[in-house]
Amino acid sequence: MKIIWFDFGGVLSPSIPDLFTSYYLKTGIPPAILQRGMKEVADDMNMGVLTPIEKALITEAEWGARIRQKIALSSPELDLSRAQLEMFGAQWFDGILPNQLMIDLFLKVKAAGLMAGILTNNVVEWEDHWKRVIGISDLADAIVDSCKVGYRKPEAEIFDIAAKQAGVRPDECLLIDDMLENCMAAERSGWRSVHFKESSSVVAEIAQLLQKQEIAL
Repeated sequence: MKIIWFDFGGVLSPSIPDLFTSYYLKTGIPPAILQRGMKEVADDMNMGVLTPIEKALITEAEWGARIRQKIALSSPELDLSRAQLEMFGAQWFDGILPNQLMIDLFLKVKAAGLMAGILTNNVVEWEDHWKRVIGISDLADAIVDSCKVGYRKPEAEIFDIAAKQAGVRPDECLLIDDMLENCMAAERSGWRSVHFKESSSVVAEIAQLLQKQEIAL
């Protein structure tokens, strides 16, 4: 193993449910209603829920405007005046703190002499926001972002792109991701993976794996 790839959302960041709850507190939009709006926008394009924006097939402003329309139709009683949906990323990430245990693991991986990368399904207009949240993007040996390469996890192509960008073989890559389907896709591409469920257990699992290579965190 030469490089450990960290997912952003749900690994380096708080959990996805926590992020939706935070957004609800800022805007008054319940998570289920927001998620339904996102899904309806994607359904209109015959795509997965976040595929349109994570592949940069639609701008943040247009995406947010379409979500606003969907929510207004399905939940007309809901006050959307606090929601800056057309500038979604700025409001979504406002006040968000990183998952410090995973940030510390990232730094320990680097200090142990391995490469550490970020492999994320993300959005063009959100780059400054998510990089500000974690504060370590400049230390990454490689960053592969779906909106820049045109593929997103769990598509096989993004794993090939990531390995080539890092200059390593697939079997020298390990992915830490909170989505099991992404971990399974990584393994189909010849990678190893650790399914993120809870920070301390991931730290222990990575330490155990590296111990086999006589590398101590």
